[in-house]
Amino acid sequence: MSKRIQAIRGMNDILPDQTPVWQFLEGTIARVIQSYGYREIRMPVLEVTELFKRSVGEATDIVAKEMYTFDDRNGDSLTLRPEGTASCVRACEQAGLLYNQMQRLWYTGPMFRYERPQKGRYRQFYQIGVETFGMPGPEIDAELIIMTARIWQELGLSDSTTLQINSVGTSEIRARYGADLVTYLNDHFDQLDKDSQQRLSVNPLRVLDSKSDTTQAILKNAPALSDYLDEESHKHFETLCTILDQAGIKYEVNPRLVRGLDYYSKTVFEWVTSQLGAQGTICAGGRYDGLVEQLGGKATPAVGFAMGVERLILLLEAVGLPEKLNNTADIYIVSLGDAAQQKALMIAEQIRSEFDNIRLISHCGGGNFKAQLKRADNSGADIALVVGENELANNTLLIKPLRGQGEQTSIGVNDALTYLHQALQNKFDQ
Repeated sequence: MSKRIQAIRGMNDILPDQTPVWQFLEGTIARVIQSYGYREIRMPVLEVTELFKRSVGEATDIVAKEMYTFDDRNGDSLTLRPEGTASCVRACEQAGLLYNQMQRLWYTGPMFRYERPQKGRYRQFYQIGVETFGMPGPEIDAELIIMTARIWQELGLSDSTTLQINSVGTSEIRARYGADLVTYLNDHFDQLDKDSQQRLSVNPLRVLDSKSDTTQAILKNAPALSDYLDEESHKHFETLCTILDQAGIKYEVNPRLVRGLDYYSKTVFEWVTSQLGAQGTICAGGRYDGLVEQLGGKATPAVGFAMGVERLILLLEAVGLPEKLNNTADIYIVSLGDAAQQKALMIAEQIRSEFDNIRLISHCGGGNFKAQLKRADNSGADIALVVGENELANNTLLIKPLRGQGEQTSIGVNDALTYLHQALQNKFDQ
C-alpha cells in the first residue's frame, strides 16, 4: 500500500463542517466593508522577493526568518506573500491607481510565513485587509477604526475586544528615538531577554513590545517615543483621538505599541482580546505614508489594516457561534421511487427559483422513508417535503414540520409555494 500523503505542517484543510463559520465571518465583514464604499482587489499570492525586502524591511523577522522564498526556473527569486499591503501597493502603482487619486480597497486571501505552528498561528493563514490611498488626514484613520468597531458589533464580539492606539511619528523621528533607545538599553543589555538582545542591533523599536516581564520592567525608565513626536504627528494623533471620542469608541493609548513592520508612520493600532492567550491580536494596522514612494511611486498618503481570519474564528467559537450555522438546510425533500425522485428534483428547482438564499436538499441515492427522514432531521432543515406514490398520482406534497411548527399536511404542489412563504418568512429574505 502506498504511503498516505499528509498536508504540510501548519497548512490546514478547512472541512465542510468548518466552512459555515468561515462563510458567516467573511460574508459579514465583506458586507460591512462594502457598506463604506470600499471596492475589492485581488492580488497574486506570488511576488518578486524584492517587493517584501523593500517594504516590510530586511531586518524584520518576516523577511529574515519567515518568508517562503525560492528561485523559479528562470532564476528569479519569488516569495509567497507574507502580508497583503505591499502586494496591494504594487498592484495599484502598476495599474496607475494612486497618483492624485483616492482609493478605498479591500482584499482577502491566504498569506504564508514559515514559523512554528500553534493555535492561532499557522504557516498558511488567511487575512482580510483594507488599504486606503490619497487621504492624509486623521479622518480616514478614524474611519478604519470605526469600521472595525462596527464589524465587531455585527459579529457579536464588541465585549471581547479592546482597541490600543499610538503614534510612531515619521521615519526620521523613529531613527532619532531608536538611537537614544539603543544607548539606554545597552546599559542594561545583560538583563534583556534573548530576543530583545538580538533585536537591539537590527530593529530596536521591536524591543518595546517584548513579552518578557524583566525587559518590560527595564523599559519603564526608557525614553518615551511620544516625547520625540513633531508637532504635525502630535496634532494628527490628537485629532484622531477626538474623533474616536465623538464616535463613542473606547481605546487605550499604548506607548509601547510600534508594530513589527518598517513601513508604519504616525497612527498605529491593534484590536486585542484576552480570550485567545498569547495570540491575542485579531486586527492591526496603521498609516504608511512613505511606502508607495519607497516602492518606486510618487509620495502617497496611505493607511490600512489586516485582520486574522483564523483568530477571529477562534474568538467566535469562544463567545458562541450563531445557532443558524449548525444547519445545512431549510428544506429537505424526501422521495420514494424513481419517478418520485425525478419529480422531486423538478419541485426543488421550482422552489429555488421562488426563494433567494434558500438552502434546499433534494434526497438522492434511494433508501426507505425512515432512513430519508432521519437524514432530513440531521440536516437541520425546518421542513421535510415528501413525494411518494400517492403524492405523485395526485400532484400533491406531504409537508412534514421537523422543528415543532405543527402537524404534517398534504397540499397541492401549486399551493406549496404559498405555504412555504408563510412558514419560512422570518428565516430568510424572499
